[in-house]
Amino acid sequence: MSKLDTIAQHIAASLLEIEAVALRPQQPFTWTSGLKSPIYCDNRLTMSHPAIREAIADGFAQLIKEKFPETEVVAGTATAGIPHAAWVAQKLGLPMIYIRDKAKGHGKENLIEGSVKPGQKVIVIEDLISTGGSSLKAAVAVKDAGAEALGVLAIFSYQLDKATDAFAAAEMPLHTLSNYSTLLEVALEKGKIQSEDMELLRSWRVNPSAYGV
Repeated sequence: MSKLDTIAQHIAASLLEIEAVALRPQQPFTWTSGLKSPIYCDNRLTMSHPAIREAIADGFAQLIKEKFPETEVVAGTATAGIPHAAWVAQKLGLPMIYIRDKAKGHGKENLIEGSVKPGQKVIVIEDLISTGGSSLKAAVAVKDAGAEALGVLAIFSYQLDKATDAFAAAEMPLHTLSNYSTLLEVALEKGKIQSEDMELLRSWRVNPSAYGV
């Protein structure tokens, strides 16, 4: 077995190890949208594993230093992005905010919790990219507050074309610590899936609506 020597491979292996990601090519999951999928991802489980959440925070911190060194504020998306944003902000010594999926229905009716000033440069932390809609909505909330959304960072991406197209259309940079293609390679290496499953699993990413039909 080859050494998992990249952050993408290491994160993929960790997600498989704690069953934050499950692959069922022959018995697909059904998402809330009704879409059939061979993969289910629940990155909230990473919170319960100190070594893994530390690796994720280190990965995000390194990405920010390399890609967005001008970052002034770290923003987490509610709810799964919040803890990771907090750990990254702590590592970098930066302010942290979080962005609700919709404005609070009472009090000040905040959409953004915490302090962000007009003109500040903000990086958005997300746990998972599927279609990209919620992440881009969070970036818009940052812009509406008068700040600048530099980009979105996520733990994992399904690498769906719909998300790629959405981020491109919004001209919003996206970087992830790991992704679906890497996960398949690691899962095969670790015996979580069989080689004969690979074509089926890869076909889902290309045309998810046709999977399991």
